[in-house]
Amino acid sequence: MRFFWSIVLLVVTLGLSWRFLGSYMAAVYEGRVKFLAWLERPTYRLLGVDPDREQTWQRYAGAMVVYSGVAILVVYGMIRLQGHLPGNPQHLGGVSPWLSWNTAVSFTSNTNWQNYSGESTMSYLSQMGTLAVQNFVSASVGIAVAIALVRGFARKGSSTIGNFWVDTIRGIYYILLPIALVFAVIFVAEGAVQTLAGPVSYHNLMNGARGVIPRGPVASQEVIKQLGTNGGGYFNANGASPFENPTGLTNFLSYFLILVIPVSLTYTFGKMVGSIRQGVALLMAMVILFGTWVGVATWAEMQPNPAVAAAGIKHQPNGNMEGKEVRFGASQSALYDIVSTQTSTGSVDGSNDSYTPIGGMMLLTGMMLGEVTPGGVGSGLYTILIYAIIAVFLGGLMVGRTPEYLGKKIQATEVKLAALGSLVMPLTVIVSVGIAVATAAGRAGPLNHGPHGFTEILYALTSQSNNNGSAFAGLNGNTTFYNVIGGIDMLLGRFAIIIPALALAGALAKKEVVPASAGTFRTDTPMFTGLVIGVILIIGALTFFPAVSLGPIVEQLIHGRFF
Repeated sequence: MRFFWSIVLLVVTLGLSWRFLGSYMAAVYEGRVKFLAWLERPTYRLLGVDPDREQTWQRYAGAMVVYSGVAILVVYGMIRLQGHLPGNPQHLGGVSPWLSWNTAVSFTSNTNWQNYSGESTMSYLSQMGTLAVQNFVSASVGIAVAIALVRGFARKGSSTIGNFWVDTIRGIYYILLPIALVFAVIFVAEGAVQTLAGPVSYHNLMNGARGVIPRGPVASQEVIKQLGTNGGGYFNANGASPFENPTGLTNFLSYFLILVIPVSLTYTFGKMVGSIRQGVALLMAMVILFGTWVGVATWAEMQPNPAVAAAGIKHQPNGNMEGKEVRFGASQSALYDIVSTQTSTGSVDGSNDSYTPIGGMMLLTGMMLGEVTPGGVGSGLYTILIYAIIAVFLGGLMVGRTPEYLGKKIQATEVKLAALGSLVMPLTVIVSVGIAVATAAGRAGPLNHGPHGFTEILYALTSQSNNNGSAFAGLNGNTTFYNVIGGIDMLLGRFAIIIPALALAGALAKKEVVPASAGTFRTDTPMFTGLVIGVILIIGALTFFPAVSLGPIVEQLIHGRFF
């Protein structure tokens, strides 16, 4: 019953936020919100940016790549040198070179994959001055790219798509910072830790036990990790730690914060292109797929754990509680982790490695859909728009007309760019997993053998290629092999999709709008929603079904029937 009311409350709160926040974000990126102009202007002067000068897609992409390259170097340098820097009450040493590389790429690309335990590896300065900063900036970059692509549809005869620096700064100042500030206060009030004091030592006089309780600026990082669909936890236990996620309210707010911007961006899209129905069509595709994955995963995790049953414990009334946070239960954990993997968040409040084969398969395949249901902040929207372009191309073939989307003719250039953007992630995953299972260094990573061990490899590289960051666990990722290949996957998964998306924005912005006619394939109907869903499922299924068959499907069959 608690699960049911969580779903109802989540739908209601997201429904209320969808229009309000979506409309507000449209106003922010159209330059109609200026109450922080006093803060914007000095920032532009500091960066040497003319906020009134827009950029072509090439310059927009170039600025994004330059910023990201500098950010990777800064993060790398700071965590390598943290042992010599202030804000380190635990006196932690510098992070090793290849782990620093993986971490710098991870947080700059909005992946937030962690091959380390945060509380025993990163100083307070590293947590706040590098990782938390990238939680804000990388999220804002994702939204900026999505807005640039929306401008490509909304404009006509234009050679520019906006200004990268302006879009990124406005996303931070007007959207991410205000929301994060409000909810951080709520998290602190609920019991999340927020202090610059060092760790606390304790001595239990009853049994003589001694230990250390780590602390730090947790709540401020926890909120933006969820809001920016980042997911990197301050503690190794992530959302299962009571210091990060202390109550049922903070657990619910985590769902809400993860989903609110990706969901609301569909309204922003509709508002900026002049038809809310267009945004609703995409939102419905997201909702249908998301709801299906939540339903199957929850059903699977409410079943008895087959390994526990095989040990003679048949009666498991609360479902598969192995690896679950007992405060929230199996159903709440399934919801949390599907929310996290259907976006690019990757935070968890349980152990994914302990899921049933079907439950684990839903976490894995949710990422394999391209994380568009609803996806990460910005990345979900620009990726589903790529799928939508493929859908209208197929629709045009069916009706024998040149395909159009929002009045823009979809021709060879747009189709090629959309195809490239949709295939980058699957190719990256398949190639990297192939290398991992074919090399001794790759095979040395998983804890388990057989199909479950293969799933551990497949999940890790799928997560990094999708800029998700959630871990299946059971894989020793802190090796030179996995740090290097994971970093490459994260770079490709981020920038090899963003650049085609920006090229699409530039190509579409130059086009004139073609008036609709009786033969125009409408893209604001349930039929189009179904076509988009079909494209997403076909691309994911055709690409990944063989790999999934070797992992969770085989593992489920080993334990008996599939359903």
